[in-house]
Amino acid sequence: MRMELIAVRLEIPEGANLILGQSHFIKTVEDIYEAIVNTVPQMKFGIAFNEASGACLTRVDGNDDAMKTAAQHNASLVAAGHSFVVVMKDGYPVNILTRIKDVPEVVNIFCATANPVEVIVAQTEQGRGILGVVDGSSPKGVEDEAGREWRHSFLRKIGYKK
Repeated sequence: MRMELIAVRLEIPEGANLILGQSHFIKTVEDIYEAIVNTVPQMKFGIAFNEASGACLTRVDGNDDAMKTAAQHNASLVAAGHSFVVVMKDGYPVNILTRIKDVPEVVNIFCATANPVEVIVAQTEQGRGILGVVDGSSPKGVEDEAGREWRHSFLRKIGYKK
């Protein structure tokens, strides 16, 4: 049996964020859609889910054509069965991640990011599977007091801490 490892660079539109996960059922697209609109109704998003059996189609939904296209494109790049991609703007993963994790079909979240991201994929004769992700860059040092103060101030400035 032969296996090839592939690094797939995802394409995140300017000003958007992406969630990459794994699920196990075709109902995923509709359930993630409902989780998002019931949590952050103004968020613009697209969802793409790669079926792993039957027709093996990439199922797509969302409320914004550009985000739907981006989600479908990234899901097709990964091409791993039972994987899903959510691409969003006018909101952040932190706003919806817990709700997505609560969707019964969701098995795993690999990343939620606006950073450059590469997906490490294993390709076998049967198909593809996600092994993990490279999310952003490696650390360049350790936070000092000035960095700590900046982080505390920033979180309060954007309203995530009081």
